[in-house]
Amino acid sequence: MRGTDYHLVVAADADAQARLAAQRLIVRIELNHERPAICLTGGSGPQKMFELLAGEFENWIPWQRVHWFISDERFVPESDPLSNIGAAKRAFLDGRAPPPNVHAIPTDAATPDEAARRYEADLKAFYGSDVLAQGRPLFDLVLGGVGPDGHTASLFPERPQLAIQDRWAAGVDTAPVEPLVPRVTLTLPALASCAEMLFLVHGAAKRDILARVFAGEDLPSARARSQGETVWLVTEDALPENSGVA
Repeated sequence: MRGTDYHLVVAADADAQARLAAQRLIVRIELNHERPAICLTGGSGPQKMFELLAGEFENWIPWQRVHWFISDERFVPESDPLSNIGAAKRAFLDGRAPPPNVHAIPTDAATPDEAARRYEADLKAFYGSDVLAQGRPLFDLVLGGVGPDGHTASLFPERPQLAIQDRWAAGVDTAPVEPLVPRVTLTLPALASCAEMLFLVHGAAKRDILARVFAGEDLPSARARSQGETVWLVTEDALPENSGVA
């Protein structure tokens, strides 16, 4: 990952990070006067931001216009605590976003591959084309994180889904990290079709993997980047020595 490919923003702590992330999300919504599309991520990274969107920043969001998607999903029912979209709904979407504006990966499908095909059809219907066009992003903002092995979404190192260029979503039969359940993930081309990709990384435990990402190692989170702006929003305790920040 070359230094010119991303912009690094450092937050003092997880609370400051959540506030900056919520503000960037709101700005991206404001820039789209028609149908803003936000692609959420699972995991612990966005939870504090979700709380702000449900509380302090609730009235800043034009809920009737915004559409919400998810970058990847565990192949479990929405009611399951492992469900990414289920967690987002419980945290801030329920009671605010109109149900048709929340685009969940259909984990009631027979297989992860079938769920991926159905979600891709949903994405294409929303986008209005079967082909992603340069200069017309699918998403206004894609939220991302980085796992201990460098994965992002459910794109894992050396797995075939990482090489897919002709599909927008893919099934993942087995995951090499907890929780060990099948997944559905957006592919790199779909994730790249955004005005901004915003990685949220916090905690000292992420410092080593982030050092590898910033050093240019061929990891999924290093390969994921926006056709527009790619931003790494990192807390001070997660910041590696090779970040270039004094």
